[in-house]
Amino acid sequence: MIERRPLLDLFSHLVLIVGVLLVAFPLYIALVASTQTAEQAAAAPMSLIPGSHFLENYSAVLGKGASGNISMPPVSRMLWVSLVSALVIAVGKISISMLSAFAFVYFRFRGRSLFFWMIFVTLMLPVEVRITPTYQVVSDLHMINTYAGLTIPLIASATATFLFRQFFLTVPDDLAEAARIDGAGPLRFFMDILWPLSRTNILALFVIMFIYGWNQYLWPLLAATDQSMYPIGIGIKSMIAGGDAAVEWNLVMATLVLAMLPPGLIVVLMQKWFVKGLVDVEK
Repeated sequence: MIERRPLLDLFSHLVLIVGVLLVAFPLYIALVASTQTAEQAAAAPMSLIPGSHFLENYSAVLGKGASGNISMPPVSRMLWVSLVSALVIAVGKISISMLSAFAFVYFRFRGRSLFFWMIFVTLMLPVEVRITPTYQVVSDLHMINTYAGLTIPLIASATATFLFRQFFLTVPDDLAEAARIDGAGPLRFFMDILWPLSRTNILALFVIMFIYGWNQYLWPLLAATDQSMYPIGIGIKSMIAGGDAAVEWNLVMATLVLAMLPPGLIVVLMQKWFVKGLVDVEK
């Protein structure tokens, strides 16, 4: 029998409502400011009523790409760079991590455990420790201001390798034995059995890795010196680099709203698979 506690339920709902308001209010401020003029958005206090310049502001940032005295590429270009980078990083991380985990679990070779723990130890190394030698390699290979330079150094993932390895260890050995008896090779076993079984894990990791790639700032700051290769994070920072007097905050807020849409849509559309991939034990 479930005991009903109206006061406790009311308190829980109030806490949830307050939490939602605290998270949603800054987003509302950004959305409102993106519909106002530059003077209205910079006023103190700013009006909380949406303005009438929605189409004008969003058309300006998507097409013209300028904020105050700072010349910027169109936001549509920066969104495209971020989208390509995030997709390549997410797909690359998942593909390489699955193959690595498959090798560690199903192949017997000397030093297997040593190599796995060498990969796992890289989790303890912050990006800042290896960013200088990584930049030197990318520069020597003439990959600055290219999609390859923005994505390849970020593709390897010890976390995803560890997660896929742990999942593959839970797959019954009978499946591998049955596939071997039927004449299936390692690649056939990987594609026909392990890949379908890992679908929820793949989709959950895809959400995490896509957002990771979309929000990159430090590495693109070094690997992209040409404005045409700026991702959206660097673009937003550049738009507010000229000081308050040179910033059109309505255009900056419009850019912020546009920058939130792709990862937000990914989370909303894949929420079911994301939660299932993290908590479902019967995969």
